[in-house]
Amino acid sequence: MHQPLAERMRPKNLDQIIGQQHILGNGKPLRTIIEKQKLHSLIFWGPPGVGKTTLARILAEQAHLPFEQVSAISSGVKELRSIIEEAKTFGTKVLFIDEIHRFNKSQQDALLGAVENGTLILIGATTENPSFEVNAALLSRCQVYVLQALDADSLKQIIDTAILQDEILKEEKIKISEYDALLYFSGGDARKLLNVLELVSENVTDDKIITNKNVEAIVQTYIARYDKTGEQHYDIISAFIKSMRGSDPNAAIYWMARMINAGEDPVFIARRMLIFAAEDIGNANPNALLLANACFQAVTTIGYPECRIVLAQCATYLASSSKSNASYMAIENAIALAEKTAQLSVPLHLRNAPTKLMKQLNYGKDYLYAHQFENNFVELEFLPEAISGTKFYEPGNNARENELRKFLKERWKKKYEY
Repeated sequence: MHQPLAERMRPKNLDQIIGQQHILGNGKPLRTIIEKQKLHSLIFWGPPGVGKTTLARILAEQAHLPFEQVSAISSGVKELRSIIEEAKTFGTKVLFIDEIHRFNKSQQDALLGAVENGTLILIGATTENPSFEVNAALLSRCQVYVLQALDADSLKQIIDTAILQDEILKEEKIKISEYDALLYFSGGDARKLLNVLELVSENVTDDKIITNKNVEAIVQTYIARYDKTGEQHYDIISAFIKSMRGSDPNAAIYWMARMINAGEDPVFIARRMLIFAAEDIGNANPNALLLANACFQAVTTIGYPECRIVLAQCATYLASSSKSNASYMAIENAIALAEKTAQLSVPLHLRNAPTKLMKQLNYGKDYLYAHQFENNFVELEFLPEAISGTKFYEPGNNARENELRKFLKERWKKKYEY
């Protein structure tokens, strides 16, 4: 079975690790722990591709403990309990949880007892500040180590080491003319750097010499990148929204799956659907906003992996619902006019009159209380005189809003006759 270059070059011991000397250098805290074999639960906090998983493996090996790895995106409480039971039966093991910040409170709480009594030695990896993303009880049982982004010199050293030591690259006699493009496309991620190097080495033809120009040509042709803060992130969420707006549940589910596979924050997806329910469906189906809000609350509570089902239910419902942007257009038009007419006063009959003086000044005079009239309605002007009769809300042409149009036409007559 072919192993990727990044896996072939994974360090086997501390001396092979490039970077992180602030915690791995001689006399530094993490090296001391390893050398003394006094492993305790800890959390690695740092950007992607700086060695969190590798360090966890080395720690377990040096401590002569079995190593088990799970992803917070795809693992639930049931799997955690199974691992804990195994550890109780066969002895302490190291549990490495990648992206531990994606575990919800119940998943994190499930680890507390096992971590506290030593059944598990937990090593968590996170790209987010653990002070905010890991609950206090679990965080208090772990030492946090901050891993630093790899600098250009470290990344170049990783490239040179791979070319000199990897059996396959040695045979290909790869030469590096320029490093800049390799470093750029890596984004400081050692794993991505080695993936790019492998891709380029397999496709470069000019005497196996790697230049910025051929790196750019090859990478742009072969790599589909998804960066949660970059262009691809916004392209995919755009495709997701437009698929729902176009009433295509299949495309919506596909783009959602792309986001989930890329490790997108499920709360971000749920938040966008909540906005979509009001902006693109609105009063055509008021239940859409209720479901989207319930989805947002559920996702916030349960997290991955179970929340993917809730996300899917909501996305397919929204995509399959009647559409209307009438409410969105109403507020946009109203805001535009409000900016131009901010000097207009509130009509006297609409003003509040909590004091005798205000009543003497006719505040609230001639106001008609709608509930005292037939159908709880009385025709009264509620806008400033200068913009009297302006219509912002034009109900959409769908079953629900046609009912609203009929209701408004019966009361406001000419304003909603067309």
